[in-house]
Amino acid sequence: MVDDNSKKTLSAIPLLKTKAGPRDEDLWAKRLKEEYQSLIQYVEHNKKSDNDWFRLESNKDGTRWFGKCWFIYNLLKYEFEVEFDIPVTFPLTAPEIALPELDGKTAKMYRGGKICLSDHFKPLWGRNVPKFGIAHAMALGLGPWLAVEVPDLIDKGIIKYKEKSES
Repeated sequence: MVDDNSKKTLSAIPLLKTKAGPRDEDLWAKRLKEEYQSLIQYVEHNKKSDNDWFRLESNKDGTRWFGKCWFIYNLLKYEFEVEFDIPVTFPLTAPEIALPELDGKTAKMYRGGKICLSDHFKPLWGRNVPKFGIAHAMALGLGPWLAVEVPDLIDKGIIKYKEKSES
């Protein structure tokens, strides 16, 4: 059910081992370390493949994540704020990734700018607990969502290109 491109992407992201969420005090630190290692390896792979498309950081506890993601379309870079919280039932429940500035601009989004991942990504996540983590959510959730939705929103004139202001 996973296409060749997705398999190639998955092969660049280490699978996680620790089944722990924010409530599991002792194991959460171990899981968080695995999450960071997986994210770092995925970002390094993306840079080597000339496919760098996001930056993430977290709060001290690793329960709130934020950063930027971008999509290149017609040689223009469209950049968006990205944010999500780690659910208390993580890793059984995938994070709900949000792009707040796109809230209400597409039907494939929930209130607060949370992108719709229910049909394709969440069943895949469920079959891969606890092996999938934040890097997998970015690669198999947000990445494909951006690839489908952003060009459509641009073509419809809903998203406009913004020049970077020089500071």
